[in-house]
Amino acid sequence: MLNFLWRNMKWRFQNPISILIPVLQPFIWLVLYSAVAGQTMKSIDNTNYTAFILPGLIVLVAFASSCSGGIINFINKSNGSFYRILIAPVSRISIVLGQMLESVLLSFLEIAILCITGLFFSVRVASGVLGVLLIILLIFLTAFFMSGLCYSISLMLPNEVIYETIMNAIVLPVFFLSSALFPVDNLSGGLKAAINLNPFTHVINSIRSLIFGESIMLGDILPVILLFVVLCFLSFALAFRRLKKITL
Repeated sequence: MLNFLWRNMKWRFQNPISILIPVLQPFIWLVLYSAVAGQTMKSIDNTNYTAFILPGLIVLVAFASSCSGGIINFINKSNGSFYRILIAPVSRISIVLGQMLESVLLSFLEIAILCITGLFFSVRVASGVLGVLLIILLIFLTAFFMSGLCYSISLMLPNEVIYETIMNAIVLPVFFLSSALFPVDNLSGGLKAAINLNPFTHVINSIRSLIFGESIMLGDILPVILLFVVLCFLSFALAFRRLKKITL
């Protein structure tokens, strides 16, 4: 597993644009969009709008990093290394975990850049050290779930063009149909129902509550953690099943 993880990370550092591109769009959102939109969002209890949208951008970075992990899968197929890995004397579980954990590690690297930038916009975690640890756990579960999902989709599709088209069709609706950019308390009807059905809404709200709230509402956060533990298990099982079906 660690060999596959290091192999993919080595490819990343040899191609640094694959690290920069996934973080570029959220970085622009954080620096430019928060500065502009923050002037017109005084209705959010006069809070720091950069801190308000940071949890949504964290989820967006995790999704983008996971999507790029699927691209690596197609690169491995094109140069033949994917099939050499399949015939190697290693378990399919190690292959899947190595691929998924590489995306998770990349997510943390890029989210760290985003959070360091947020410090210059006065973003602080009011819930302290325990809040930071819970945020790290939520980020890990989110990135792990999405990396398994993206890897599974990449194993189902014939080429990276179709893969990128499908992932773009998934990412944008999921991102905008959440509480990433705006408060949803005043929404009603089908739109609010769709946003509440989006699991990323709940992880964004949990991270946001840890950033703004000095007290930690475990009764609200623990169900989200349990939900994403289940989603992580399902995405890993799906990725493992799809890889196991591939025969040479």
